[in-house]
Amino acid sequence: MEFNYLYLIDLLGTFVFAISGIRLASGKNLDWFGAYIVGLVTAIGGGTLRDILLNTTPFWMLDAKYVVTTGVGLVAALLFKQKLFSWGKTLFLFDTIGLGMFCIVGLVKSYEAGFPPWVCIIMGTITGSVGGVVRDLILNEIPLLFRKDIYATACILGGLIYFACIQITPLLPWAGLISVGMIITIRILAVRYHIHFPVLRDL
Repeated sequence: MEFNYLYLIDLLGTFVFAISGIRLASGKNLDWFGAYIVGLVTAIGGGTLRDILLNTTPFWMLDAKYVVTTGVGLVAALLFKQKLFSWGKTLFLFDTIGLGMFCIVGLVKSYEAGFPPWVCIIMGTITGSVGGVVRDLILNEIPLLFRKDIYATACILGGLIYFACIQITPLLPWAGLISVGMIITIRILAVRYHIHFPVLRDL
């Protein structure tokens, strides 16, 4: 995946994940600054852990656009809240789009760093899901990752699809697009048709 393409996906993922965090924060009576922090943590949490594990400087410390993009997300949420949040499933939609985008960004960055596919898939899953976990913990919610929803599993399947695609075509951007689309599709279908793992009951 070319750098500019990956960078665009990364910024778009930052924007939608920030909005998902701000949307959830809006129901907790936080002020604007608090909502911004929740949005920022949602957007950069997974990528920060990924970069620490890859022994590199966290991406947002090298480029202020990620911090600014979160601010743009807050402004968009304030100005267009009626349109953005009028649909009850807005949080789910933004969270799902961000999940798909960030997962592939993390996977590709790890792959370009020379790690084997199984490590890349784990890094992609971390990038896509950890920000949402931190968001939910801050807001005293049970993280989606730990519920019965198909969440991290969608990242794993998307990663497998990515590596299957690059065996078929050398056009890495297309492999990334296909994988992002499949992660989003898998998650939407899982929620639509109530597909999930069994719930662990009292042992």
